[in-house]
Amino acid sequence: MDTEGQYIRFSTAKVVFLAAAVGIIVANMFYIQPIEKTVTTALGISPDTTSILAMMGQVSYALGLLLLVLLGDLFNRYRFLQVMEMISVLALFLASLAPNAVLLGITIFLIGLTSIGGQIIIPYVAYLTPIKEQGPVLGAMISGMLTGILFARTFSGIIASLMGWRAVYGLAAISNLLLLVGIHFFVPDDPRSQTEQKSYGAIIRTLPVLVKKYRYLRGSAVNAFCLFGLANLLWSTLAFLLQKYFGYGSAVAGSMGLLGIVSIVAAPFIGRMVDQYSPRFNIKLSWLLGVIAYLIFGLFLKNIWLIMGGIVILDLSTQFSQATNQAIIQSLSRKANSRNNSIFMFSYFIGGSVGTFVGINVWNLWGWAGVTSAAAIFLLIALANYIWLGVPKKLG
Repeated sequence: MDTEGQYIRFSTAKVVFLAAAVGIIVANMFYIQPIEKTVTTALGISPDTTSILAMMGQVSYALGLLLLVLLGDLFNRYRFLQVMEMISVLALFLASLAPNAVLLGITIFLIGLTSIGGQIIIPYVAYLTPIKEQGPVLGAMISGMLTGILFARTFSGIIASLMGWRAVYGLAAISNLLLLVGIHFFVPDDPRSQTEQKSYGAIIRTLPVLVKKYRYLRGSAVNAFCLFGLANLLWSTLAFLLQKYFGYGSAVAGSMGLLGIVSIVAAPFIGRMVDQYSPRFNIKLSWLLGVIAYLIFGLFLKNIWLIMGGIVILDLSTQFSQATNQAIIQSLSRKANSRNNSIFMFSYFIGGSVGTFVGINVWNLWGWAGVTSAAAIFLLIALANYIWLGVPKKLG
């Protein structure tokens, strides 16, 4: 690597490693989704309890985004990342041994909390990379995150069907331990001679100020809440749907995650759309894709091929929403972009956790009709948010 002041020009190999690191870390909190029914049966617990377990990982991740990522302004980020990974390895190992729902819930909470490592890496890489060279590098990081989410579900479903659900967390612990070693040797140390002088409390107190100050930050946060909640409505109930109507097990439910490859391949196209078209156009498009996906799920419930098509459309909806909203919030303030991102990502994953919790519970009460009705509510809230808070005509 050639250095230029505090900037670093990362080699292709290190960009790939860092992108893989983001994917491996974020994957940890998604392993539970395709194996919810397996865990329910193995531990002898109710589906309601399993829904709480699935939700806890995303809630704790959201809390970590809001309350822990900011510690990167106070401490050495290279060491902070390693501490988070060490705790994550321990939590994953303990999850593989958890004898009951209580202990599994505690470990899942810790897994979600420490999965913020990816959101430590992304702004850290942005800080180290020259501004004119950030686009491709950060694009690789986002692709790594999407790939991690995608293959987490597939890996979990297949491994659980072959070796049991405990093996999922055991193998994840091993992969994160190897990643920790790689981070120690291949991630550069934090070059800052001194970190932010503000206290942790002072930084936290600026968050509500930023929410109040930036109307479009509020709008993007609500939109992300709704669209990621919409996605998790599907993923939290897909295993139940596939078993009831098609007789498929967790392996097939997990393999459905491979359909997300389409959205990863489409990422460069979506990026160009964000650059070429107005945020208003792209947010409307993401909303419309969500509507189309759930119309397919509601009208063609017993057609597996159309269900698969709907999953692809829903993934594209989520991707358009995420890319456009990220562009909006990063254009609001360079000085506060890290904190704005924390607020946005907190709302994003709280929406996902609510979608997970609501999805499983409405499935238990009203079946697939309850899931599609809940989806309509998320979409109506997103539409009201678009009308009320609005979306900027252009960035900046």
